[in-house]
Amino acid sequence: MIDLFGNRDKGRTHCDGVTRRDFLKVGGMAAGGLSLGQLLEVEAAQKTGRSHKAVINIYLPGGPSHLDFFDLKPEAGKGIRGEFRPIKTNVPGVEICEMFPRLAKMADQYSIIRSLADSDGAHDCFQCMTGRCQSEKRNAPQGGWPSWGSWVSKLQGSQAGVPANLSLMYPTGNRTWGQAGNGGYIGAAHSPMQLVQKNPNAKAQSLVLEGISLDRLNDRNRLRGAIDKFRGTVDATGQMKGLDAYNAQALGILSNSGLMDALDVSKEDPRIAERYGVNDPRYQRDGAPKMIRNFLIARRLVEAGARVVSLNYSRWDWHGGDGMNFPRSRQEMPLLDQGLSALLTDLKERGLNKDVAVVMWGEFGRTPKINKNNSRDHWPRANFAFMAGGGMNHGQIIGATDKHGNEPSERPVKFQEVFATLYTCLGINTETATVTDSQGRPHYLVDSGIKPIRELVG
Repeated sequence: MIDLFGNRDKGRTHCDGVTRRDFLKVGGMAAGGLSLGQLLEVEAAQKTGRSHKAVINIYLPGGPSHLDFFDLKPEAGKGIRGEFRPIKTNVPGVEICEMFPRLAKMADQYSIIRSLADSDGAHDCFQCMTGRCQSEKRNAPQGGWPSWGSWVSKLQGSQAGVPANLSLMYPTGNRTWGQAGNGGYIGAAHSPMQLVQKNPNAKAQSLVLEGISLDRLNDRNRLRGAIDKFRGTVDATGQMKGLDAYNAQALGILSNSGLMDALDVSKEDPRIAERYGVNDPRYQRDGAPKMIRNFLIARRLVEAGARVVSLNYSRWDWHGGDGMNFPRSRQEMPLLDQGLSALLTDLKERGLNKDVAVVMWGEFGRTPKINKNNSRDHWPRANFAFMAGGGMNHGQIIGATDKHGNEPSERPVKFQEVFATLYTCLGINTETATVTDSQGRPHYLVDSGIKPIRELVG
């Protein structure tokens, strides 16, 4: 990691007490101990091409209700249909929850999969980050299953100044809701670089690149000042000439601040930032905070060159007590509606909707039957995925559940099919692309027989 305001090493420090060694240790925790220089060296060895295609993966921790989001059952009994009514969208025949009026006006820009069928039932984001279920997690190849962003990083490499695979996932009380995965058998160099601290309001005692507080970017000037002083010192002493090409490039990333610029929302047009709504940094019990402007930061990161950005948003596990489904939905859904619609509008206005795909989902759906606490319990037999952008065919509903939302009745879809579709949006052919593990064995990105969703990319 880079720690400009700590790790003081008496006798061998520069400017703000930074050693040459510490200064170049960028991304250490996020990349399994590798420095950014080492990361760049690995990427350079791949000799891969460059593209601007990207995916934003929005994970809703806890299992959002498919029945109350995008698959309402108004004809079912009161104990199933719940309190919300469906509203029409700008696509004839497509209806969604009344809590999403902004999204209803732009249904031609996204598609909804109502028949995600293979949720494994674990309170864990692992399936939304890898496409793999828990049984496969326990029987993974040596090194473990990589996150899907790690596949992308390995196959397509990073743009200059911005790592391919980035995480805006807040660590959570339920730790399995805050993990964007790692490089697995692909290697630690392709693990997602973590960009947020646990407490989004905390004053950074140590400004760390892989854990920078997004609400403390007013320290950015201090960061740049320290970098400038460091460069002046090493230039004057001749140390810069001693840096290898990759460490020099790492220093260049920090000096050019492409990544830092993307994280700095103060550089955004205030009118656009306001579209997204206002962050609520309070943690939702063991879930993530409602940092809705992370949707904006995700857009800025992919625009700067990131290929995969993963983020977690709020907490959607409501059984009753202080977390009753319908009162909480009335609080949570309007802000999500605002932030997600702002993201889609932003991408379209910037001409990015053909190149940047968005997926939003959770680990499973919720029970059709409403429990005694006016809430819904865990239900892995039916789930949804919201997909937008990426040059896909939109304005459609894919699949259906039965009259009570118990399970898919038409066109069941698997998690891996969603990932195969996203890989296709990135320009990766899942039938031919492979990555070799540490034992020299090639692996395909998805299992044999898994195809991209034809309705979206056919």
